[in-house]
Amino acid sequence: MSSSSDLRRTGEPDAAGPMLVTGSSGNTGREVMRAAAQSGFPVRATHRPGSASVEGSVPFDFAEPETWDKALEGASSLFLMRPPPIADMKTTLIPFIAAARQAGIGRIVFLSVTGADTARWVPHHAVEAALVSGPTDWTILRAGFFAQNLQDAYRKDIRERDRLHVPAGRGKVAFIDLRDLAEVAVLAAQGRIPAGQAHELTGPGAITFHEVAAELSRALGRRISYRPAAILPYLFHLRREGRPWMASIIQTYLHVGLRFGQAETVSRAIPDLLGREATPIRDYIARNTAIWQRG
Repeated sequence: MSSSSDLRRTGEPDAAGPMLVTGSSGNTGREVMRAAAQSGFPVRATHRPGSASVEGSVPFDFAEPETWDKALEGASSLFLMRPPPIADMKTTLIPFIAAARQAGIGRIVFLSVTGADTARWVPHHAVEAALVSGPTDWTILRAGFFAQNLQDAYRKDIRERDRLHVPAGRGKVAFIDLRDLAEVAVLAAQGRIPAGQAHELTGPGAITFHEVAAELSRALGRRISYRPAAILPYLFHLRREGRPWMASIIQTYLHVGLRFGQAETVSRAIPDLLGREATPIRDYIARNTAIWQRG
């Protein structure tokens, strides 16, 4: 697998059926849906069987194979992401990939994580291996730390306690905006970038959490501080908030890795693939200040 430093858009979108978007109700899925709509690319949303649905969405669950065929029917491409509660890839995502290929899906775009190619214990590693071992119909997006963590995992601490509280030490992070990732995902699903490549997606520069807190303070007009957390207390903090063990362990592991520079490398994939610079964290914060306002 190569980097994306020599890749560009390769032409007009493939004329085909919709892109099936797993996780379409989450932060990432919503951004992929939005990016697809902006480009005029048809999409098919999913919802959990028995849950509320949006117009045009189909029931889908990785743990319920009887929902797969209907979701895949007529789709041309797939945006695939692992739900945090699912740790067993052998009975869920991996057989679903086989079903997607059997159904004629031409493009599979998998949202992975930085380091999944070498970290064998991370569930994404097994999914990457299943993709790479088959036809060259895949694009792997290894995302670094999302800027959207500020509005999701960190929102309560910022809004209610005026703090960032994670076990990242003094590590630097090249935060990526999900909007940038979603644009790349749609290009891959359309066939406008070459298949059979893995791309490391990051923001335009690496900054510390102290600097993120300073950006939040400027944008919100009140002081936000960064208070580094200890490792085990942070893990049990996640568990107290109701996160599953595997999700809590992975989130803690990823944050601890920041201490050792695991997310500070800046990739040129976004500029190479989108023809513009990646979105800096200050722009993301300025766009979303209402999220962290009190009252």
